[in-house]
Parts: sequence; structure tokens; C-alpha cells
Amino acid sequence: MKILVTCPPMLRMIDEFRPIFAKAGVEITTPKVVQVLTVEELKVLVPQHDGWIIGDDPATREVFEAGKQGQLKAAVKWGIGVDNVDFAACKDLGIPIINTPNMFGGEVADVAMSYVLALARETFLIDRSIREGGWPKPRGISTSGRTIGVIGMGDIGRNTAKRALAHDMNVIAWDPGFDTAPAGVEPVQMAAWPERIGECDFIVFTCSLNDKNRHMLNADTLAKAKDGVRVVNVARGPLIKEVDLIESIRSGKVYSAALDVFEVEPLPMDSPLRGFERCILGSHNGSNTSDGVVRASHRAIDLLFGFLGIKA
Repeated sequence: MKILVTCPPMLRMIDEFRPIFAKAGVEITTPKVVQVLTVEELKVLVPQHDGWIIGDDPATREVFEAGKQGQLKAAVKWGIGVDNVDFAACKDLGIPIINTPNMFGGEVADVAMSYVLALARETFLIDRSIREGGWPKPRGISTSGRTIGVIGMGDIGRNTAKRALAHDMNVIAWDPGFDTAPAGVEPVQMAAWPERIGECDFIVFTCSLNDKNRHMLNADTLAKAKDGVRVVNVARGPLIKEVDLIESIRSGKVYSAALDVFEVEPLPMDSPLRGFERCILGSHNGSNTSDGVVRASHRAIDLLFGFLGIKA
């Protein structure tokens, strides 16, 4: 059996998992991946393998069709997000596939909350200035009593809400799957997007991406937001229409933003976002702790071995 691994966090810790594959008599292919492989690269690699552990690669119908014509028998999407994977194509082609949900909601929520605190107190600006010889004293805002809007009440959203509540923040959340707050975060006030967006000092994206919520933060919804709102995205870049966010930062409607994800990744060198002093720019790295990677990778291996009938 041969298995292809294209998930960067798992690849960076691959030596941790080699003994599992070796014990099962499985050969693994570990290409160098910065963020994703291209469709053309995948069409060459995937058909040569019985199983595939997918990262954020374009796992399209075209790729799965090529895989089906070769050796591909099953796949697992490492992590939570599945917007890059054509599950319908897998169903049509008879390729078993699943993701690994609920693996690192706490880890991503930690990053989301760290961004909220950084935007509130502008610690990142202090760091930048100190390195250049400055000694700045930016006046931040307190988080206690402020209102944070959390988009998505899945594992990440609930964990983010817990952390915000611990900071004595008021939490409004939007998720069509919940009429009332989920267990464990009962003080959260549910609303229908974009109702009550104007009350929020912070807006945090933690939801999955689908055809219905693409560009849900745009010029129209931003117009309803509070002047000087701070925006955080640890979910998927296309949830935000970047050109509209950029214009809102320029105008001051959005005071600052912390973006771990973008519409195009890696972020293009000519992106105007690079020129905004009060923006924190991430590298789609919210889930990447050694603990979370080990947990999700073991789960992905177990699921793929199950599909392929491999005994660990």
C-alpha cells in the first residue's frame, strides 16, 4: 500500500508518524508543500497511491477522477475545513472520504482570542516600534464589557465564545444551526446574520465556508457595522470580500484587522493589506500546535487505515 500525505502541518512532523506506517507495511510519499499542491501536480501524484491524506489542496473532481483511474481507493481530509474537497465527486466515484472534525477547536480559539487581545491593546505595534528603537504608548481599549460577534458556533466558535466570556465580554453569535446558545456557552446571544452587527466592537469568523456564506462580510454588511470595528478571521479567507474590507480599513470604518487566512494564499506580495500598519497578517496557522497536529494526524491515519483495511 502507498499513501500520499500533502498536509503541511503533518508533513512538518512526519517523523513522528513514520513508525506507524512502517509497522503496517505502508509506503508514504511526502512531497514538499508550502501551502498546497496544484491540480496538475495532484493529477500526477494521486493516481500512484492507494490513500491520500489531504491538506488544503484543490481536491477537485478532476483530481479524484485521475485518482480513480489509478490506484486511489480512499482519502481523508486532515482537519476541519472541507471547502477545498469535492465530496460529491468522491460519492459519484465511489471513493470513501471523511474529515477529522473536533480536533483543535481550542487551539484555533486560542489564536482567535490572542488576535482580539492584540487588536485591543495594539501590542503588535509596540513590538514593531521597539525593534526599531521606539518607545510607543498606544492607547488601547479594554475588553471587559465590550461586545464580540462570533460567526459560527461549531467547535472553534464555542471555544472562542468561552474565552471571550472569561474576559467578561458580551457575546453575540450567528449560526443557522442554532436557535439558542449551545450547551456550555449559555450566555451567548444568538442572532440571524447580519442582525446586531452594529453592536459589535469585534467580529470574529470561526465558521466553515460554503456557497451560502462566501463574501458574507462585504460592503453592505460592513455598512451596518459599528464605526471602528475590529475584524478577526481564523476560518476561511473567502468569507470576507477582501476588496471591501480593504476599502473599509482605508476609510476607518474598520479600525484594524487580524487575518490568519486570505482569499489567495500565500498572500500576494502586491496585496494592499500589507500596507496597513494596524493589520496583523497570519499564515493560515491557527491549528498548528504539536499537540493538535499529533491528535489530528493520528485520527486521519486511523480513518484512512480503516477505509483501506490496514491493521495498525
